[in-house]
Amino acid sequence: MEIIRKNFKLKLLSVTLAIIGWAYFRFGSNPLISARFDQQLSVPITTINLPTGYVAHFTDKEAVVTVESRRSRPPIKPDEMKAVLDLAGKHSGIYNIPVELVAPSVVVQSLSPASVTLSIERIETRLLPVSVHYAGQAGKIVVGSLQTTPATATIRGPVSAISQVVTVRLDVPLPSQPQRYDAMVRPVPIDAAGLEVPGLQVAPNLVRVQVHFVAGTGNTR
Repeated sequence: MEIIRKNFKLKLLSVTLAIIGWAYFRFGSNPLISARFDQQLSVPITTINLPTGYVAHFTDKEAVVTVESRRSRPPIKPDEMKAVLDLAGKHSGIYNIPVELVAPSVVVQSLSPASVTLSIERIETRLLPVSVHYAGQAGKIVVGSLQTTPATATIRGPVSAISQVVTVRLDVPLPSQPQRYDAMVRPVPIDAAGLEVPGLQVAPNLVRVQVHFVAGTGNTR
């Protein structure tokens, strides 16, 4: 007992430090017990292998990914991970495509959305004559002569948008007195309600409009 009592505090401290050291090397280096944390990332959703001449429409533009990372390693950067929709072999129609992650070696805890519903449609091209729309109060001014260069415009885009177009319009202000008008005007694809149809490419992007406004007794629109 005398041996135990002698330097008891020092012996107790030594034992305590030994236990702490053993626990550190026993559990701290064990990869199954090492501390981990979840990291959440927002990754843009992109398409791959879409056939030429088609366009895909979908509303989910980002995927939220939760991954499990080691605290001893730097966090994953958003540009190290990609969320893709593989559209190989897909043509016109509606599809539900799984979201595929292209990422470094990580454990994925969750992915939202796991799939995306999208529509694919064909891209078409149409040639249409341009039409001039006169904006303003006509009064006693009429059109003496009109020339557009070129006289037609090419529109290109998805079938659903192309089918809405009834004309390609050139908006020209109507003057209050006789004059000559010569300007480059943007051609606008218009639907039956007189509204611009979005999502279309128009060529050329400018049309030269030459109008000779003269005095008259009638109204011109």
